[in-house]
Amino acid sequence: MKSVFIGSGVALVTPFRKDGSINEEMLEELVEYHCENQTDALIICGTTGESATLSEEERLFCIRRAVEFAKGRVPIIAGTGTNCTQTTVQLSKEAENCGADGVLVVTPYYNKPTQRGLIAHYGKIAENIRIPIILYNVGSRTGCNIEPETVAQLMKNEENIVAIKEASGNISQVARIMELTEGKTDIYAGNDNQIVPVLSLGGKGVISVLANIAPKEVHKICENFLSGNIKESCALQLKALPLIRQLFCEVNPIPIKKALSLMGKDVGGLRMPLLELEEEKERTLARIMCEYGIELSGEGNIWLT
Repeated sequence: MKSVFIGSGVALVTPFRKDGSINEEMLEELVEYHCENQTDALIICGTTGESATLSEEERLFCIRRAVEFAKGRVPIIAGTGTNCTQTTVQLSKEAENCGADGVLVVTPYYNKPTQRGLIAHYGKIAENIRIPIILYNVGSRTGCNIEPETVAQLMKNEENIVAIKEASGNISQVARIMELTEGKTDIYAGNDNQIVPVLSLGGKGVISVLANIAPKEVHKICENFLSGNIKESCALQLKALPLIRQLFCEVNPIPIKKALSLMGKDVGGLRMPLLELEEEKERTLARIMCEYGIELSGEGNIWLT
């Protein structure tokens, strides 16, 4: 299979109304914003989209609407991973029926399967859908690491398992995956501060939190690197580091939702147990966004005086 996408995929937030329901109009606005600002793929209902507190019906609603709003302009990748194989299979099948171009499937969390269990889990999903599957490795959240040998076996045995979002932070692990798969695996950086390092090992791009507020800039980091302008790509990566750090001063997606609000995008609050960003951290976030060149409005006006 060809790559699901190359470049910058945004890990899109899920916008809520004041009553906590999905804000469909804002979802459409966000999809349009990214289609117009060089984002190369939209990842719906992933970690940044608060998938852990979305019902199955809400997930499918967001996926279906994102496909409709995008109108084929960019790939839509649906986050369908859960810690139950049967549920993940069902969500993945329904995402395919909704028109998603691929699925992003996080390792099962809390129940901590063995590597054999992961092979069986992902194998079962692959049996039931035809669209591409992107593995998602983020052990800091799930307590479960996909070992490089497991990735290589899945890539070899399952035709539609084509890529991995590597958010372990372990660059040596990225290199080992590339070694074991002879460079034939599409790897996407799962951490915004490691886009260039992952690309340097043959990665295809990033699934980015930063791209929610700086879509053109993240696209340019990837585009420059992949076109051979390594120096400019590195410069853009380094410039973004202070903002990236502040976007993770509290657990994602707390800061990125606040950042969008500071830009005047009414994405709403967070579902508990996540709470709003602390005021002092918001002040720092607003300052760093301005220094990076992002224009504030809406909630951001309070920090402009």
